[in-house]
Amino acid sequence: MHFTIQREALLKPLQLVAGVVERRQTLPVLSNVLLVVEGQQLSLTGTDLEVELVGRVTLEEPAEPGEITVPARKLMDICKSLPNDVLIDIKLDEQKLTVKAGRSRFTLSTLPANDFPSVEEGPGSLNFSMAQSKLRRLIERTSFAMAQQDVRYYLNGMLLEVQTGLLRAVATDGHRLAMCAMEAGIEQTERHQVIVPRKGILELARLLTDQDGTVNIVLGQHHVRATTGEFTFTSKLVDGKFPDYERVLPRGGDKLVVGDRQALREAFSRTAILSNEKYRGIRLHLASGLLKIQANNPEQEEAEEEVAVDYNGASLEIGFNVSYLLDVLGVMGTEQVRLVMSDSNSSALLQEADNDESAYVVMPMRL
Repeated sequence: MHFTIQREALLKPLQLVAGVVERRQTLPVLSNVLLVVEGQQLSLTGTDLEVELVGRVTLEEPAEPGEITVPARKLMDICKSLPNDVLIDIKLDEQKLTVKAGRSRFTLSTLPANDFPSVEEGPGSLNFSMAQSKLRRLIERTSFAMAQQDVRYYLNGMLLEVQTGLLRAVATDGHRLAMCAMEAGIEQTERHQVIVPRKGILELARLLTDQDGTVNIVLGQHHVRATTGEFTFTSKLVDGKFPDYERVLPRGGDKLVVGDRQALREAFSRTAILSNEKYRGIRLHLASGLLKIQANNPEQEEAEEEVAVDYNGASLEIGFNVSYLLDVLGVMGTEQVRLVMSDSNSSALLQEADNDESAYVVMPMRL
């Protein structure tokens, strides 16, 4: 195996692939990246057995084919430390990989490509394409609500649900729920649901950088695969039953508040400074045309804000974790938001004022 490549052309896919590779590995080969040269194409593969990422680069110069695995972190650090426009020459010589650039020369240890685990190709049950920007927006609007290390392991990920012409993402950690739906070219009559683990979702979002590009998605029995011109990403699915999100959506709320998103966000942020650091609770007092926000903490400090809102119903007092409200307001895109509530013990529904593509549910707190 022998090829030459510009530093930038190698560094970009290498950084993406190395992001998947875990530093602390039980199998030594898992901290390596698999390099394969076929014809004029170099592919780089990294995996942690849950998520696999393959980056592809077209080589400008003729190359000798071959395959080998080398330490991902070290190869990336070498590339990063080289000057910008340098040409890198990479050659496999008796199970050592030599990397030459200008007057620099490095020799890296290798492990055979046969040792590298590959994610088995299951039969793909469903195949569709959509704009990368749409899928990225879908993930950005909902991923903050995924649980982190919940014993209910199916919450440590995101539900992707497809039905005719629609892709919906739902995430919840038991205290709040985020869902967003986008039109997609899907010809699927009955609902199909998969749960993608947290790491897979976050890695996938990092890869969707091409505003105008499309991404092709295959939902299999045990894996989800996303392919663009530059990479192929595969993640295992979480085996479990996601909660019925439709039952969580509050119905029949009679108190509709419409307010300026930025004004609310700033008022919540300021009030949060004096909330209890552990529980982050704030009180909302809703009256005609006005929302009063209050916080206090064990040190007897208090904050109070008043925001003018469009509301003309009965008064209501309700407590929330302010971090949950700020997360929602942070991912919304419109100037106005609407908040629907019924009483102090029921969840609130937050949406953008002029569309229903996303919906957020936040449970109240007893203060």
